[in-house]
Amino acid sequence: MEILRVENLCKNYGKDETLVKALDNVSFSVEKGEFVAIVGSSGSGKSTLLHLLGGVDRPTSGKIFIDGEDIYELNDTNLAIFRRRQVGLIYQFYNLIPILNVKENITLPILLDGKAVDDVYLNELIETLNLKNRINHLPNELSGGQQQRVSIGRALMNHPTLLLADEPTGNLDSKASRDIVELLKLSNKKYKQTIIMITHDHNLALNADRIITIDDGKIVSDEVVK
Repeated sequence: MEILRVENLCKNYGKDETLVKALDNVSFSVEKGEFVAIVGSSGSGKSTLLHLLGGVDRPTSGKIFIDGEDIYELNDTNLAIFRRRQVGLIYQFYNLIPILNVKENITLPILLDGKAVDDVYLNELIETLNLKNRINHLPNELSGGQQQRVSIGRALMNHPTLLLADEPTGNLDSKASRDIVELLKLSNKKYKQTIIMITHDHNLALNADRIITIDDGKIVSDEVVK
């Protein structure tokens, strides 16, 4: 079942002699439950693509359908609601709220949406993320790997249609990086979570089911890994 479709996506910055085509006519689709890595060097357009997929920025032209919904047909208010409910974002630098503890950071998307927290699912996530002994700790009392686990829990809490990870291990040591990748793979298998991970690390990308390579704003290869 197709969960994401990108059609002729373009994103330009500047104009005339200063025109930069960050994305140039990009098209691809993703099936529900796929784990896709998007790789490319710095400046290739991969982060621009992730921001467009997450509804953080708007394209110059082209369309993005998430679960059949053309997200850029939505106005800014409805797009923000859609993003909060349907897209889970994991950032390189965690983006946790410093005055909230682990439990509060993980449940924040649910509370912002005015919903009741599913305590059974919350406890399962905390157990899976190995954060049971840290639920009352603030972010500055956690290691980098623990903070990234909290951000994964926050991203999963709303059962998002898409989980988008932007260089999720870029700020971690090798052991913590391996742990985070294993958690992403676990969420993909255990919760059937569709994941799109941006990375410049080809070895990290090999953990995905499929690798899309971007160069100069264009897809240059799209290959199934396993």
